[in-house]
Amino acid sequence: MPPDTQPDARPDAAPDTPRRPYDARRRQDAARRNRAAVLAACRELLLRDGYQATTIRAVAESAGVSPETVYKAFGGKPGLVKALWDITLAGDDEPLTMAERPVLREIWSTPDPRTKLRKYAAFVRGVNERLAALFALLTQAGPDVGQVLAISEGERLTGLTAFVAHLADAGALPAGTDLAYAADACWALTGPHLFTQLTSGRGWSADTYQDWLADMLAGTLLGAHRKV
Repeated sequence: MPPDTQPDARPDAAPDTPRRPYDARRRQDAARRNRAAVLAACRELLLRDGYQATTIRAVAESAGVSPETVYKAFGGKPGLVKALWDITLAGDDEPLTMAERPVLREIWSTPDPRTKLRKYAAFVRGVNERLAALFALLTQAGPDVGQVLAISEGERLTGLTAFVAHLADAGALPAGTDLAYAADACWALTGPHLFTQLTSGRGWSADTYQDWLADMLAGTLLGAHRKV
């Protein structure tokens, strides 16, 4: 072959086909659809069959994906349940922290402390209404889920600690308030366990719970309580 001749330099050689740009958005959309399908299937199977009977394979089959897809996205059954808990708590799967969500931003921006606490009580009611069935199921599920619930409760305490600090910064709390004590008290008042006890156990309506919680939060945070 002459030195100035290349294998693809023939007159009849087809020109190179331009490569299509990688469609990252399509791939991301498919991943979001799969994630939503997996979480919906997990919720349905958990509430229908219970935790032990809800396997990764069963969730994958119901969602129309492979078990490997579920493991890759969630890392196993506890991770899947934690993701389901988080989207149930938030009410959606948007990539926002709780503090970034409109409902809490509105609460943070409310100037009157009592109005702020009434709005916060309404927010807590909504969260606990969404979590009630899942919470009741998971509390009976064993040690694997116990760790998930422990992590979630720690996250809830972190959020309440930030809320109490926000109230202190706004000058809404009495001088010298023990902020850790106030956060712990709010954590005890606002949890799904107490909501379930009062509504399912004692027959309170959600409205009654919300009004009671607003009064309790106001009494705990704005009234006389332990100080440093």
